[in-house]
Amino acid sequence: MKIPNHGLFPDDAANRKLLSLVHPDNWQNPSPSPCYNLVVLGAGSAGLISAIATASLGGRVALVERHLMGGDCLHTGCVPSKSLIRSARVAADLKRAGDFGLSPQSGVRKEDFSRIMERLRNIRADIGENDAAARYRDLGVDVFLGEGMFTGPDTLDVAGQTLRFKKAVIATGASAVPPPIPGLKETGFLDNETLFFLTERPEDLLVIGGGPIGCEMAQAFARLGSRVSLVQDTRLLPQESAEVSRLMTEVLEEEGIQLYTDASILKAEELPDGRKSLVLNHGGQEIRLDAETLLVAAGRKPRVEGLGLEKAGVRYNTKQGILVDDFLRTSNKRIYGAGDCCMAWKFTHAADASAQIAVQNALFMGRKRVSRLLMPWCTYTDPEVAHVGMGEREAETLGIEVETFTFPMEENDRAKTEGEKKGFVSVMVKRGSDRILGATMVSSHAGESIGIFTTAMAAGMGLGALASVIHPYPTQAEAIRRAAGLYRKSRLTPRIAALLRGWLDMARKY
Repeated sequence: MKIPNHGLFPDDAANRKLLSLVHPDNWQNPSPSPCYNLVVLGAGSAGLISAIATASLGGRVALVERHLMGGDCLHTGCVPSKSLIRSARVAADLKRAGDFGLSPQSGVRKEDFSRIMERLRNIRADIGENDAAARYRDLGVDVFLGEGMFTGPDTLDVAGQTLRFKKAVIATGASAVPPPIPGLKETGFLDNETLFFLTERPEDLLVIGGGPIGCEMAQAFARLGSRVSLVQDTRLLPQESAEVSRLMTEVLEEEGIQLYTDASILKAEELPDGRKSLVLNHGGQEIRLDAETLLVAAGRKPRVEGLGLEKAGVRYNTKQGILVDDFLRTSNKRIYGAGDCCMAWKFTHAADASAQIAVQNALFMGRKRVSRLLMPWCTYTDPEVAHVGMGEREAETLGIEVETFTFPMEENDRAKTEGEKKGFVSVMVKRGSDRILGATMVSSHAGESIGIFTTAMAAGMGLGALASVIHPYPTQAEAIRRAAGLYRKSRLTPRIAALLRGWLDMARKY
C-alpha cells in the first residue's frame, strides 16, 4: 500500500486537516538564532514538552521534526486506539442490551466500520490542533521541519541550516519492530503504525502479541465484528501478575477470541488467495491459522539511527536506545535524552515526566532523577488493567516481605449496578507497616482510579489512612477503601480484640 501525505491515509478531509496542522506543506523554517539554549530533536510528547517548557521560561529553543508533530501518541498510539476502543465499548454494550432490560440490539454491521474510522480520524485531527506547528511557533518555539542530524558536539543540521546549542534533548521516540519470524516480512502485515489506515473491517484478524496493544486491539476488533485469533509466546500481559493474566484470558475467551498462548510461531506465509497464514507449535502440536489481515503487536525499538549520534559523541545501541544516566544525561554532557528513545517505560505520560526532568537538569543544573519517578500505567482492555509501584516479583527480588490485600469488584455495589463485576483491587504493603509498595486495579475504569493510589504513594500516605478516605456512594472507587479496610481488619489481633470486648462488656455494666 502506497501511503501519501507523510503516511496519513486515507486522503480525506480529516487527514488533510491534520496534515495542515502537524506538517504544513507551505511551512517555512525560521532563520536560526546564533545559539539556542535548547535544541530538541523530535516533536513527539517528550519533544513538545521540552520545547514548550523552555519557551515558557524565556529560553531560546528550536524544535526539529522530520515527520509529523505530535508523535506516536497522536497519530498511531493513544488517540486513535482509544477512539476505536470507545466505539468497541459501545458495540459491546449494545450486544448486552438484554442484560439491562432493553430489547436486544443488532450487532455491528460491516458498513459501520468506515464511519467508526472516520470518527477516529476526526478526533485525531481535532486533538492535532494542540500539537500544531503554528501553535508552537506562536508560543515562541522555532519549529524546523526536516531531517535533523548532529554534525558535532554542539551543532545539528536541518534542511540546510545549522543550529548551534548550549544544550540539546533527543526525543526521537520508538517504532514498531516485527519479531524474527521466517517469512513474516514477505507475508505482509499491519502494525500499530498502519492499523489505523483501515477503512474496511477485516472479516478475520490474526494478532501476533498478547501484550497491551495486542490485547486491546484483539478485544476491540472482536467487539466490532471481526473473528479474532491471538498468538502469544507466553501468557497474556506477562508484565502483570498471573492473576491478571488469568482474568484477561477468561475475558477474551468469553468474547469469542481464539487464544494461543505459550505458542511459538514457526513461519508466516501468504496464501494464493492473499490470506495471511501462520504455522505455530502450540502444546506440542503444529497448527496452521489463516486470516484476511495479520496484525503484529509484539515489540518496539528506539529510533536512534541516522541521527549523527557518533559525531555528537552520544553513546547508544539499537536495543536500549540513547544511553543515559539517572539524570537523563548522555555521554555528551550537553545532550540529554527523554521519552521512548531512552526509557524502558514507553508511555506518553512517562515521556512527559522525563522531558520535564531533562529540561530542569539541562538548563538549571538540576539534579532530578528518573529513578524517583512513580510511574502508573494502564492497559485499556475492558476491564482495564492499571498498576503503580512494585509487583510481587520485584519485591521478592529485592528481598522485601510483603502483605497483599485484595477486594473483588463483584462485591462493589456500583460494579453490580453497572454489570461490571469482573476485576479486583489489590494493594501490597511492606509487612508490618501500612507503607504502600504497589497496587493493581482491574475494573471498568481502573485507569482513572489508579490515580488514588499514585497520589497516596507520592504523598507518603499509608494504606491505613486510605481506609479513612470517604468516597461517594456508590462508586467503583469505593473498592479502594474496602481494600484498605481489609488492612485495618488484619491489625485486629486477638489481644486487641479481647481488650475491645472487655471494654464493651464493662460499658454495659456501668
